[in-house]
Amino acid sequence: MVPQPAVPEIYEDDIQSVVDLRTESLQTLRELGPPDLVHLVKQQKGSANKAGVYHHITGVDASSSASLAAYINTLTYSPNDKTHKVVSGLYCCYNAFSRLDMRVQVAIPGTVESYCIDERGEKRVASDELWLETYLCSVLRAYSYADDGSGDQIKKIIGVRRFNPITSTEAEHKFLDAAERLFFNGWQLGSDPEIQVPNLVSNHLTTGLLNYIHTSGRYASGINLFEKLRSRDPEISSLLARVYISADEEVKAVQLLHDAIQELPMDYSLLDCQADFLNKKGRADMALEIAKRSVVSAPSEFSTWARLAEIYVSLEQWDLALLTLNSCPMFTYQDKDAPRIPEPFKINLPLMPESVCDEIDDSTGPNDVDAVHPTLKKLHAAGFRGTFLKAYMLLTKITKKIGWDQLLRIRSQVFVMEEEYRHEKQAVTQQPQPPPSRNASTSAIRSPSPQTNGHGDGENGEPTPDGETKSDANEAGNSLEKPSNTVASEEVKAGSDEPDPSHNQYTQFHNKRLCERWLDNLFMVLYEDLRVYTIWRTEMAQYRQQQLLYKKNPEEWEILGELAERLHHDDEAVEAYQACLNIKFSPKAMRGMLKLYEQQGNIRMMLGALIRLVCWQYRWYSEFSPSLLFMIRRLIEEEGTLKVRSIIQGTSLPQHVLELTHQYTNLVANFRNPGSE
Repeated sequence: MVPQPAVPEIYEDDIQSVVDLRTESLQTLRELGPPDLVHLVKQQKGSANKAGVYHHITGVDASSSASLAAYINTLTYSPNDKTHKVVSGLYCCYNAFSRLDMRVQVAIPGTVESYCIDERGEKRVASDELWLETYLCSVLRAYSYADDGSGDQIKKIIGVRRFNPITSTEAEHKFLDAAERLFFNGWQLGSDPEIQVPNLVSNHLTTGLLNYIHTSGRYASGINLFEKLRSRDPEISSLLARVYISADEEVKAVQLLHDAIQELPMDYSLLDCQADFLNKKGRADMALEIAKRSVVSAPSEFSTWARLAEIYVSLEQWDLALLTLNSCPMFTYQDKDAPRIPEPFKINLPLMPESVCDEIDDSTGPNDVDAVHPTLKKLHAAGFRGTFLKAYMLLTKITKKIGWDQLLRIRSQVFVMEEEYRHEKQAVTQQPQPPPSRNASTSAIRSPSPQTNGHGDGENGEPTPDGETKSDANEAGNSLEKPSNTVASEEVKAGSDEPDPSHNQYTQFHNKRLCERWLDNLFMVLYEDLRVYTIWRTEMAQYRQQQLLYKKNPEEWEILGELAERLHHDDEAVEAYQACLNIKFSPKAMRGMLKLYEQQGNIRMMLGALIRLVCWQYRWYSEFSPSLLFMIRRLIEEEGTLKVRSIIQGTSLPQHVLELTHQYTNLVANFRNPGSE
């Protein structure tokens, strides 16, 4: 039996300061809330000196005060600290439904007190209904804050223990029962950043449910849940259809979509599900009209416009794809709720002996982050999230298919360019006030839609409109043409949305559109990505010709790997990730290699990468990664448990490291997934 991950310890200057900060931040929380906080007061043996120590955690059963008190009791004895004893503990778990912080105070030895704190910092009584809500939120947070194996999520917040909240069929029944009882309140939790307004089928609860079903492969349980809920509201048919498709029950999914759309012909979730299914089946021609109807049904949602643009890309109608992309409503990215942490007095990050492996630990060696070339640091696309990331990936997909030069040609055909706008403006005798942005819906779906709200504001890694993407790096080997500016809609509105009657004098671009500022910025960011990529490949070729070694530090290789992956150059991405791993272990690079092995169907190399990623996760206090669990489950379904276990056991890594991965295979066996017999 593999022990639980070690317990990180963050020491405070002032006892309870982290708890006070958490209380102050309650009124600013927007969604599921931060990970749970565990705060201990330690006293030095034989002395009155006390210290406040804390860590964060996800995945603990928060269905009652007793279960949280039991967790605190597991921390009373620490083999790493023989000089102190724990005299009290506090467990804080956020209830996002009622916007309360549920707290359990444990005196050791002594009593247990449970209560909740509201947004004003006042105490309230904790009821059974509140504990039910808290339990469901804790499971959803465990999935939301889990790492995908790359280490990105782990590195965001220091010292977070991550546990799997559902390790048995009994725990699953408990979770699904709570989800069923609270399902129709799910919209209160908020939604993914790509969703404008949370609703019955698009919120953090439905996202968590689908994530659990996808990860665990428990499709029958998901179908059973959504069937019961669908009898109360037919809108839930879109969620049921998605589960049927994931479960390879496509005939049932198609029949369900057909019947549901007959009943709800303008439900955008149903239409989007149908359009996505047809597009993935290679029938973009059939998906097109459905996607247009979905846009008409929900014109203010990003997902409907993005799906239509995706279908135009599949149909190779590049001009309409760009026009549709230009109409996407863009939303400023809202990151997950993060805990406020005071400046720590001391940090203790112990290492669990079972996760020790020299080959895998990346905490050793010099830190070369400061040595990264400034050009690589300034690649804005690496910071894109939410709608901006999805729009950028669509743009890179188009570029991969038709090339940069052709993209610029089509761009100049559909958007008003700055030079021609100025030339036309000079030709007009009287000074007109140009029209507002003409929405691409006229060309893309030939139906009315409201104006978009897409204006990039430079926050959270999004590009700024002042040309910050320019670089002073060496231009050698750069044959790319820098995109000229288009005219943004806000430039020609001049502070008014009222059209000027004289706008028809601009005959030269009567059929052109005004480019949104954020999309113009994406072109500049894409240019910079392509420019840096071209320089890298040119230099690599020159060094090879001269039989010289091309040197970069591990962080630079990571960035180059991500750059190539963003631009859909998979072979070059793997080359960069492998160069990084040749110098030191990197979970991000190993995750990139795992994608390659998956494409190749190389089972041994996939499991080799998974073993190392699982071990690295344990090193940083995470025994649960849905992404890694999903891949191991799929391998077991395809190859069988015996073969997977044999390949794991046949690797040359230490046995205690292999046992960590066996934990994941045991979990698949507990749920009796296909292949685990």
